[in-house]
Amino acid sequence: MNSIKKCGVLSMVVLSMVLTACTSKPKAQKAEETKSAENWIQLFNGKDLNDWDIKFKGEELGVNYNNTFRVEDGLLRVSYDNWEGWNGKFGHIFYKGEFSHYKLRVEYRFVGDQIKGGPGWAYRNNGLMLHGQSAESMELDQDFPTSIEVQLLGGNGTDDRPTLNVCTPGTNIVMDGLLTEQHCMSSDSKTFHGDQWVTVEVEVYGGDVIRHLIDGKEVLSYEKPQYDPKDKYAQTLIPENGDLIITKGSISLQAESGPTDFRKVELLVLE
Repeated sequence: MNSIKKCGVLSMVVLSMVLTACTSKPKAQKAEETKSAENWIQLFNGKDLNDWDIKFKGEELGVNYNNTFRVEDGLLRVSYDNWEGWNGKFGHIFYKGEFSHYKLRVEYRFVGDQIKGGPGWAYRNNGLMLHGQSAESMELDQDFPTSIEVQLLGGNGTDDRPTLNVCTPGTNIVMDGLLTEQHCMSSDSKTFHGDQWVTVEVEVYGGDVIRHLIDGKEVLSYEKPQYDPKDKYAQTLIPENGDLIITKGSISLQAESGPTDFRKVELLVLE
């Protein structure tokens, strides 16, 4: 090969390397661009609660009892600093509208101590209430909305206490092909002790499958979310045709005696 050809080949190699370098992007940048292109909806805007409805047991719709739900330092906080002690007033904050097929991503942490007198089972306990009834349809003294609860738990510093479990207020689910009426079932997640931030995701496919994930790894899945016909609150929600399967519903967060911070609550609608 003569010197002219060698020079041409060398030039092509150099040009190829330059083009590759210019078009290559770090994985984190690619992931962020992909996420941006997916049009995630920020349910919590970091500024206010204008798109949310609040319902506490024993209170009319819209009463933010003791200013429990609030926005501080860009966080959606469940705070009990205005409470003298626990009095059984479970609370929920509902995002506007209904959703059917979606991914929900949440960043949360448990902070401080449980309010005096709070239930033992509610220690560092919150939940993502999915496929729920509307806030307007809840009865005055109803504890929890009929829904599928993605239970969030924090560790006590010693014991195993997985998060992203499932509980079923007024509902049932199918696991491993069998209808289960057990109220709560644990996931395979690790325990998150202390006040650390935890990022979780839930994939919801209408009345078919719901998956719980941490760091992209599935820790629990189940099928056919449905109303429990024996539950008095669920009975009022069952349609006239008797179909028990729940294909859509509200999304809400809890206040059940454990101070909790939410840094991000975002949703991606799926086809």
